[in-house]
Amino acid sequence: MRDDGGVVSETRTAPASDAPAEKQDGKPDEKPRLKTVRDMLLSLAVVSAVAFGLYFYLPHDASQDPVKPVEYQVEANLAARAAPYGLLAPEGLPPEWRATSVRYQPQGEHGATWRLGFMDPENEYAALAQADGAPGPFVDALTHGAEDTGETLRIDGREWTRYEGAKYDALVLAEPEVTTLVLGTAPVDRLEQLAAALETRADTTA
Repeated sequence: MRDDGGVVSETRTAPASDAPAEKQDGKPDEKPRLKTVRDMLLSLAVVSAVAFGLYFYLPHDASQDPVKPVEYQVEANLAARAAPYGLLAPEGLPPEWRATSVRYQPQGEHGATWRLGFMDPENEYAALAQADGAPGPFVDALTHGAEDTGETLRIDGREWTRYEGAKYDALVLAEPEVTTLVLGTAPVDRLEQLAAALETRADTTA
């Protein structure tokens, strides 16, 4: 009411609503939603561009060797002390042969087991394995079912039998006290190279 007695009509402002604006036809306005999707896509494009830029400008060497070599000489000496057979280890392999795994297990499914894995110069897998358990199950397990070809190879005075399999090929040296395998995806000439480098590791406690 005014001071002069007149009536003043009140104009009230309706509270803001969180509901999406409607078009004249009664349907919600799609523009806010489209704007949100557009902003997300723009943000994703910016992040991708930054990531690409970092990859392109930061130094990286695609030819860098991904193999992480391990030291095995000390482990071989320790295993030689414990093994109940003449433990073999390679000597004089070129540096392109990189040891990737080494393990001696004094007692297991195949008896006392010595294993030494390598990547050869062409990045193919090659490994040495020895065990004093039953030869058949040991060879079958490690070669994943490779079969005896009947071919033998004489390498540095040792008579190896050649096996071929779907996963690994192998050279098998069967002796009364131990079975020795040289196996892997490497071609047979490099398996022979590994076998030729094997020497009995002396027990250094003597």
